[in-house]
Amino acid sequence: MTTTLQAQTVVSFGGADLIARVAGTLWWPARRVLAVADMHLGRAERMARQGHGLLPPYETLDTLGRLEAEVAALSPRVVLSLGDSFDDLPAADALGEEVVTRLARLAAGRRLIWIAGNHDPGPIDLPGTYLEEAELGGLVFRHIAQRSDKRPEVSAHYHPKVRMMLRGRAISRRCFAMSDCRLILPAFGAYTGGLDVRDRALSDLIGPEAVTLVIDREVVALPVAQLS
Repeated sequence: MTTTLQAQTVVSFGGADLIARVAGTLWWPARRVLAVADMHLGRAERMARQGHGLLPPYETLDTLGRLEAEVAALSPRVVLSLGDSFDDLPAADALGEEVVTRLARLAAGRRLIWIAGNHDPGPIDLPGTYLEEAELGGLVFRHIAQRSDKRPEVSAHYHPKVRMMLRGRAISRRCFAMSDCRLILPAFGAYTGGLDVRDRALSDLIGPEAVTLVIDREVVALPVAQLS
């Protein structure tokens, strides 16, 4: 079941009432848990280091600022970053004093949990706790969905988007992708692309009865079957 509220949508998932926010974060009010996916902090630094071209080096501060705004608005007890928080482990080491200080401020008085991702598969020397995955209140939080696990699962990795025609114009929007047992968050970071929910890599995971929670000026629930 979904209920649209201005810039957010309330969804019932795994026995919990969760809120998909227009910022692209997932909020669990009953447990005061805020989840965010695929921030890819340090992407510009990693691309420059590996010779893939120069991007304006501001994406880390932009992404971090938007996360700080969500924390200020919601005052969570737990902040869960669902993997690929950093573009690679050297990028995590190269964040700089300002970013580390702001992360420490973000972690003050709450749990900041870094879930392992494919871009950041090892422990990091930053404020917070590093885990392979986390289970809270019957929900499993991990980076990549696991087909063999039938527990209600909140994950990341695929950067889901919807692409469709609207009034004769092609549009692309970030979205949450939700089935009965899987809820996949959109990428939160700047400079992150996306995968259409109808791509086989995603559609095989969520199935034809899945619902997308499309992010625009508000969060709108659209069944995958109705996308065109």
